[in-house]
Amino acid sequence: MTTDSSSTNRAPAEGISTFKGQDRALRADRLGTGGLLLSVLAATAPLMVVAGVMPTTFAVMGIVGQPLLFVVLGTVLVLFSLGYAEMSRHVHNAGAFYAYISRGLGGTAGAGAALVALVAYNSLQVGIYGIFGFEVSGLFATYADLEVAWWIPALAAALAVGVLGWLKIDVNAKVLGVLLVIEVLLVVVFDIAAVADPGKEGLSLHAFNPDTLTGAGVGTALCFCIAAFLGFEQAPVYAEETSRPHVLVPRVMFLAVAGVAVFFAVSSWALTVATGPATIVATSQEQSAGLLFFLTEDRLGSTFTDVLHVLFVTGMFAAMLSFHNVVARYAFAMGREGLLPAAFGRTTGSSGAPGTGSLLQTGIAVVLVLTFALTDDKPTGDPTAPVLHLFTWGGNIGALGVIVLMAIASLSVVVFFVRRGAAGAQAWRLVTSAVAGIALVVIAVYTVKDFDVLVGTGPDSALRWILPGVIGLALVIGLVQGAILRTRVPETHARIGLGNEAFQLEKEAERAP
Repeated sequence: MTTDSSSTNRAPAEGISTFKGQDRALRADRLGTGGLLLSVLAATAPLMVVAGVMPTTFAVMGIVGQPLLFVVLGTVLVLFSLGYAEMSRHVHNAGAFYAYISRGLGGTAGAGAALVALVAYNSLQVGIYGIFGFEVSGLFATYADLEVAWWIPALAAALAVGVLGWLKIDVNAKVLGVLLVIEVLLVVVFDIAAVADPGKEGLSLHAFNPDTLTGAGVGTALCFCIAAFLGFEQAPVYAEETSRPHVLVPRVMFLAVAGVAVFFAVSSWALTVATGPATIVATSQEQSAGLLFFLTEDRLGSTFTDVLHVLFVTGMFAAMLSFHNVVARYAFAMGREGLLPAAFGRTTGSSGAPGTGSLLQTGIAVVLVLTFALTDDKPTGDPTAPVLHLFTWGGNIGALGVIVLMAIASLSVVVFFVRRGAAGAQAWRLVTSAVAGIALVVIAVYTVKDFDVLVGTGPDSALRWILPGVIGLALVIGLVQGAILRTRVPETHARIGLGNEAFQLEKEAERAP
């Protein structure tokens, strides 16, 4: 990916992030540390990870050392965050990934990253609707004896998320915060119960033994586990809506990465303790996504398990809302800088929310849910098709996109500080960014290589290349758009990644005599 210098060497002016000109800026001072942290962590959907991702990883990959994988990945992402967070002190833009990449690698690379981000986060958000609809349909069947097609609650959720997306971000943060706290508390209760009543092997730490990470499935297991972290990188998306972005964004990123790594390492270890490390794989294969509920039923009773089922669903709703907010803000940033129609670069009414971006994401969600409802499960009559397809396809396409963005952003951090003449002062951050970038490239390669395993298709299926190809296509289209803008509309190209700074500079130019 080539670099251009049309905007990379321009240092952001002080105070630009709070410029409120002609609805081109998101409302500042909406989020403090708590609100930002809750908005970011909600995307990790802790209960969905513990009940869904962890049993799947144990069952499919046969890797007992999943807790150790979370520690390893947490370390890699902390290394990534050291440079990424330092960038957040210099760049305050709702475009986050693509803004950072633009500042380091130029506007053309930024345009490519912008479209990848838009596709990736849309895929993550829409993918959750499949499993959400399936689980809500199951709740109706279990507790109300009603048969409800999966797509009905999925569409209802899409509309509810769309409405919330128009509200003030601090209102959204409160909704996300309540759901997140309850989820975490319930998982902690299970963790304590598992430790208090372990399986036959007792409080074994075998799952943290490096010997458990041998075998051909480790690379693919990394792909499964890194998806559990997705969300921490969203903190810079809300930079314009915080009171002190240069302080709050780095703080929240490190709290999120460290908190997620510890929480998931302990929770996956608790699963191995509850069953015993020797039987965790076999039990996961037998129980599948019902593993957590199977274990809580035995230790904490049916009432707790019923509540857990309900919170499993509300946690997914929180994740959908969190990703929705991110997509809306990326669309806003892209509209403001000429990568999408200008209508997307305006905020809405007194809420200051990116309403047009919210409508775009809601429209995409509704169309895709209806498409799967009409075509996905009719040929086989398989009621789990929405989970196996909409969820796994969307989730893994999105995860691959974010991994690619993190890898490119790591390179951008190095180039950004070298070009600013700060390589010496930032040397240790550049080293950590380079190490993290290499690790993320390795994970991205494994993700593409083993995509058939991740989405449950056969090794000969064309989908193993078509689905990850969606991210590659988005990158190419974005790069072409950037190259065209650079040639035909250089003033628009020069604004890519600058956010409010570009309009502040315009305002100052208009005032000049």
